[in-house]
Amino acid sequence: MTDNLLTVTELNDYLKLAFESNPFLADIYVRGEISNFTNHQRTGHFYFSLKDESGTVRAVMFRTYAGRVRFLPENGMKVILHGRVSVFPRDGQYQIYADDMQPDGLGALHLAFEQLKAKLAAEGLFDSARKRQLPLYPTRIGVITSPTGAAVHDIISILTRRYPAAEILLYPALVQGTSAPESLAAGIRFFHEKMPADLLIIGRGGGSTEDLWGFNSEMLARTVAASEIPVISAVGHETDFTICDFVADLRAPTPSAAAELAVPDSGELRIVLDARARQMEAALSAQINLGRRALQALAAARVMRSPLHYVEDRRMALGHTEERLDIAFMQYITKEKSRFAALCGKMDSLNPLAVLSRGYAAVLDDDRHAVCSVRALSEGENITVCFADGEASATVTSTRESESL
Repeated sequence: MTDNLLTVTELNDYLKLAFESNPFLADIYVRGEISNFTNHQRTGHFYFSLKDESGTVRAVMFRTYAGRVRFLPENGMKVILHGRVSVFPRDGQYQIYADDMQPDGLGALHLAFEQLKAKLAAEGLFDSARKRQLPLYPTRIGVITSPTGAAVHDIISILTRRYPAAEILLYPALVQGTSAPESLAAGIRFFHEKMPADLLIIGRGGGSTEDLWGFNSEMLARTVAASEIPVISAVGHETDFTICDFVADLRAPTPSAAAELAVPDSGELRIVLDARARQMEAALSAQINLGRRALQALAAARVMRSPLHYVEDRRMALGHTEERLDIAFMQYITKEKSRFAALCGKMDSLNPLAVLSRGYAAVLDDDRHAVCSVRALSEGENITVCFADGEASATVTSTRESESL
């Protein structure tokens, strides 16, 4: 019994050696569904389980290999792993050490494209409301593409032919490979920081999905979305779509189409300007003719032909106005005289002297107050009797009230 006695560590080391010495387990593909997935942010390793209807196996993918995976693994995703099977001596459990991962039934690039597209769409980076309007008449256009490809020659040729007034600046960028996204993003920053432009065209000619993959970078997409300069994306052929196309302010089906969309046709502008010039000439001519007719009508007026007649007409009108004023004034004076005479008559009828002239007299006491009643007098009181033509002093000898009162 002592010949077969092993420690736990020795057993686990033996099993590890047995697994790793098996050539079948050293190069194996396994299909299953991901569960318990953990993306270890600090180390960059992937830890997960792979399961099917009746079994589960643990798996790990270290950072070196995890960084090559084009898509983001998720729980429930069916994948095919490649790697080796070995034992982790500390736990005594076997697991798959994966060095490659591909979606089961769907290409890795296509899956990565759809995942990033859904993520950025959920953030609103594709919304039409945030897209900027292209300038109608750009004076400086920045072109970000390969300086050796056919696309740059097509873009420059069409821009020069359609709108020679625009200045074209080329930023030579990588359009393929792992360094392409950063190179393209650097071109966008260049036109913001060092050589401001009115419009940017970013793109390349056609190619395979792998060739165009640099334009599906999340970093490049966010750089395009944050650009303060309107961006036209022109990547590949008409049927090719990239993430850059969705975040750009305008997607052109080809680089040549991008150049046509970027600027107006100077020939068509010339036709429009000529038509507008003719319209302005016609409008100005009509305005001049209208003014000329108005001037002719003024010149033909009687006052312009004989100013003296105008003065005579005004003098006659002034005479008529003067006559009307005289008549109105005399009518007013007559009316006021009649009203004055009526008032004088009323005043005469109320004049006390007029009453005295008819034989009546007024009696005043010592204070020259009118005596209105015999009761106000007493015997021996001095009074004054006023007549129409003078006064007389008298002394009251006696008083007698009228019986009728």
